[in-house]
Amino acid sequence: MGGDGQGEQPVYRRVLLKLSGEAFARPGGATIDSETVYRIARQIRDVAQAGVQMACVVGGGNIWRGKAAAHASMDRATADYMGMLATVINALALQDALEDIGVVTRVQTAISMHQVAEPYIRRRAIRHLEKGRVVIFAAGTGNPYFTTDTTAALRALEIGAQAILKATQVDGVYNADPKKDPSAVRFERLDYLEVLQRGLEVLDNTALTLCMDNDLPIVVFELMREGNIKRAIWGEPIGTFVGRSTSHVTPAVP
Repeated sequence: MGGDGQGEQPVYRRVLLKLSGEAFARPGGATIDSETVYRIARQIRDVAQAGVQMACVVGGGNIWRGKAAAHASMDRATADYMGMLATVINALALQDALEDIGVVTRVQTAISMHQVAEPYIRRRAIRHLEKGRVVIFAAGTGNPYFTTDTTAALRALEIGAQAILKATQVDGVYNADPKKDPSAVRFERLDYLEVLQRGLEVLDNTALTLCMDNDLPIVVFELMREGNIKRAIWGEPIGTFVGRSTSHVTPAVP
């Protein structure tokens, strides 16, 4: 990936962490699980205290799925706006946990709601990062029909992040669903085009194309293994690295 094992210095100095809504809840459990949120917050704290500038984009699928609601006859734009509000709830939960453990945090939303969060302003977000604050971007792009994957790619490029960290429930990208197929093989590295051609689940196609056009790497890794956020940033070869490649795709050794 970015290095040959975890060294003394991080490989990336400014990153964007993409968290799905499901990351905030235990499987089959509460919509927002406090213990789970604190586990994420402690990992973010450890990285931020080491001097890495951390931004986050959060999803809202644990509370509301706009696309699914639209399929059930709700107007798609309305359903998507409701999903954006769900991401704000998750962002506030993460902010509360971070600040409770001593991490100064700002939530910026693409939909103005001045009583609870700052509006998204690019230069202000960068200034917060430079001051060592964690910035959480909520409410997507502020537009329906765009996913939080696209938000992650867009915000990462706007703030000059050096990589997107895509946190998932599995330890990387596989050629099949590892929960259903025991012979599934994990990839160590993938080229953007290979991801598109294979139809692999990394980011949606709009977000992936945006990353490809701007040479923004993506690291896909398992979130809930303690310390994995730091391992990814320090270049330890965990998960799957997606970027521009001059060589063939490398599956991990099973």
